Amino acid sequence: MAGETTTNDAPTIKSGVFINHVSLASGVAMKRLTVYMWVTIGALALVLLAVACVGPAGPSGPAGPPGPAGQAGPLGQPGKEGPAGKAGPAGPAGAPGKAAPPPQIIRAEPVEPAPVAPPAPGPGYAAPYGLGRGATPEEIKAWDIDVMPDGTGLPPGRGTPAQGATIFAQQCAGCHGDRGQGGLPATSEVLVGTAPWFQKGNPRAVAPRTIGNYWPYAPTVFDYVRRAMPFNAPGSLKDDEVYAVVAWLLNQNKIIGDNDVMDSQSLPKVQMPNRDGFVPDPRPWPQVQ
Repeated sequence: MAGETTTNDAPTIKSGVFINHVSLASGVAMKRLTVYMWVTIGALALVLLAVACVGPAGPSGPAGPPGPAGQAGPLGQPGKEGPAGKAGPAGPAGAPGKAAPPPQIIRAEPVEPAPVAPPAPGPGYAAPYGLGRGATPEEIKAWDIDVMPDGTGLPPGRGTPAQGATIFAQQCAGCHGDRGQGGLPATSEVLVGTAPWFQKGNPRAVAPRTIGNYWPYAPTVFDYVRRAMPFNAPGSLKDDEVYAVVAWLLNQNKIIGDNDVMDSQSLPKVQMPNRDGFVPDPRPWPQVQ
């Protein structure tokens, strides 16, 4: 019996405990609901109080001064050019214009020419301009020193190869070498050499052109040396010195002997190795009036 009592009482106790738990939960919920209600009522009271304290809006104040103008924006790109319009109809032809008057011809008054000064005195001067004077025979003689291939124009004087060797060493070797073989490549010529300077069928020179293999007439060697040498003082050699230098050059090229004397009579008789290597010019010489 005792065991049954225990078994029958157990649900009763559990049911009481469950009821107590429900009652406790309901009380807590009521308390929370009461708190929420009072909080809500207080919040509403605060809102009403704030609304009651705010007065009516006052009048608006005066407008402030305008602010500074903003900066202008960048210019836009120009628009595209529109299509060209069609040409309008041609207008009526105008009335013909009047003919221009003929040009007036203004005739200048004749002017008498200024008198021309008489020509200056002088031999052979006949020009009508009154400028300068005629050259004297002495002045002409100083320039008239050309020597022709046949020896015409050779002056008096004489010279030997031995004499020419000394003069050449003093006046000519600085540029042409001590034996006439050439010195300064850019400014001097080779004077001595007997090898042929050309070969038949070859358009280019095969050896330097010298007095011995190229020069056609001995008197013109005298003409060139007297007129143009030495390079730093052309025309400074005396006629005897020129004859001596020419004699030494001919001797070095094996054309005359060591003891041959060159003068106005013997120099034209020298037969140069290349005398026949030139063709005479058939054109006539101009006639001087």
